Amino acid sequence: MSLELLLFLILFPLLTAVLCLVLPDHPIRRWVIRVSGVLIGAGAVYLLVTSYDSGMRLIDVPHEPVGMIMQVIVLAIALLVLYLGVRYRKPLAVGLILVQTALVQYFEFQYAPGLAMEANLFVDEFSIIMALIIGVIGSLICIYAISYMRCYHEHHPEIEDRRRSFFFIMFVFLSAMFGIVFSNNLLWFFFFWEVTTLASFLLIGYTRTEEATNNAFLALHMNLLGGIGFALALLYIGVTGAPLGLDRLVEGGAAVALVPAVLIAFAGLTKSAQLPFSSWLLGAMVAPTPVSALLHSSTMVKAGVYAIIKFAPVLSGTVPGLMVALVGGTTFFLASAMAITQSNAKRMLAYSTIANLGLVVACGGIGTYEAVWAAILLIVFHAVAKSLLFLSVGTVEHQIHSRDIEDMDGLIVKMPRVAAMILIGITGMFLAPFGMLISKWASLRAFIDAPGGLVFVLLIAFGSGVTLFFWAKWLGRLITRPLDEENIEGRVKTEEISVLFALSALVIGVCLLFPRIAHSLVEPYVLSIYGMVTQLGQDNEIIMILMLAMILVLPLTMLYFGNGRDRRKLDVYMSGRATTPDMHFKGSAGIDRQLSLHNYYLEGYFGEGKLMRIGVAVSVLLVLTMLELIVVPGVLA
Repeated sequence: MSLELLLFLILFPLLTAVLCLVLPDHPIRRWVIRVSGVLIGAGAVYLLVTSYDSGMRLIDVPHEPVGMIMQVIVLAIALLVLYLGVRYRKPLAVGLILVQTALVQYFEFQYAPGLAMEANLFVDEFSIIMALIIGVIGSLICIYAISYMRCYHEHHPEIEDRRRSFFFIMFVFLSAMFGIVFSNNLLWFFFFWEVTTLASFLLIGYTRTEEATNNAFLALHMNLLGGIGFALALLYIGVTGAPLGLDRLVEGGAAVALVPAVLIAFAGLTKSAQLPFSSWLLGAMVAPTPVSALLHSSTMVKAGVYAIIKFAPVLSGTVPGLMVALVGGTTFFLASAMAITQSNAKRMLAYSTIANLGLVVACGGIGTYEAVWAAILLIVFHAVAKSLLFLSVGTVEHQIHSRDIEDMDGLIVKMPRVAAMILIGITGMFLAPFGMLISKWASLRAFIDAPGGLVFVLLIAFGSGVTLFFWAKWLGRLITRPLDEENIEGRVKTEEISVLFALSALVIGVCLLFPRIAHSLVEPYVLSIYGMVTQLGQDNEIIMILMLAMILVLPLTMLYFGNGRDRRKLDVYMSGRATTPDMHFKGSAGIDRQLSLHNYYLEGYFGEGKLMRIGVAVSVLLVLTMLELIVVPGVLA
């Protein structure tokens, strides 16, 4: 049954994609998306129910003719990228795709025939977690996009309506992500990896404006660079005769797999938008909000950290692994600091994504069982909370025509339910994962025991403090209550609200079931890889219960004060002078002044340009050192 279920999860989204491409904008197509989303999510849940206690299972699938079909598609992708690079005069894209294609084709013809294997797919606890993220959250994003994209084109009539291709690519994206997390054959892994690269390029450039096109090619450049790293890993495997199967390669340890592990980790750094490659993810904000949610929560960036975590046992205790961890730690701290200066909610969320993935990468680079335990749980919390926040911002933007945090004051009055759900996302994003990580001594010990452990602890501690600052600023705007605001939540489409409710329930559910998730999925996976595991203590479970109470009580409080009931209202008191209802007051010398409330953004201390230059310089040095360690003969001896 496992084979049929995996094939369903990989291939059924492709069928849906084709239907979306051929069906016109009609209720039938919308129902196809809804029903398909439910079936894909149900399939992922069924995989959990039937396989969570079965350990790792290798599944035999004949390499041919599947391998030949994949090879043809990879060549087609290369030709398409080559054509687009020439058409839009992007020589870097042309050069990178030619180099990558040459490496892959040389491997295919020179080494691949001798490395053919039968166990090309697999299932383990980690892949089940990833499948749930892709199947449930990814499907909800696609369903949300039905009404969102309709409103999007109503607000942007100048943009050509290409929703057929939009939903086609969205479901192809889901299919490719399922392929990544179930592929045991690294050549198959690479094929699906490349599909996500092309799909993200097309989604980012959806509007076809000059800005969107340039940002799409920026993403393509970064990911093609990572693709070259992945292709070099395959070539190394072919030259040395190392196993092509992910399971056997990881079992071989650093002696066998360190070079391909480092090269694939490099590809993971590009895909997960770590410094110095983070600019592509910031540029992706030009795309419609469902694209941002899909790239930042359930797909694309998760492919990068998934690859790094899978190779964490190989990187553990090595100098290249330490370099990977330092790139992640540096990214976490600097991206968190740069988020402080952002008033654009989507851009702030983008920096938050880069930062949180940096923490996951740091755990993967260290590679101990405690660090991997923490990394997987951080992936789960990030996926559910960040998807909720991105979609909430999209809904707010359509109603108030702004995504600026400063324009969201009084949202508790104007859109009380949406404001409450944003709060749930913020608490799920900050309180749960960081409370779990920092309060768990075993996880901190993983950083302390690493070489230069004090540096990691400082990066995490200060980065976490900075994170609290920018989340609190946003929360403050939500609960700032102007005296006269109209409730406009009735304008929001029912479908959008339903998806936001579902994601809010997922955030609460993940926090509530956190100990169960750790016990049933994360701990068995870590135990199977390392032979030892860290566990939650009773104190940590109490901390998580207290956090869950905050996630539940705070939104309910916001709804209570935002439900339109008559409440006692007092004028704002300004140091001895009361304000008028229109927020004016008499200042010194009787001068009439208007009261305004704005957040601090501290550009002078955390300026984006300055910190980005520092981060790029440091991370480039770390990445080059990491690659030099596997290139220079004898360095690793």
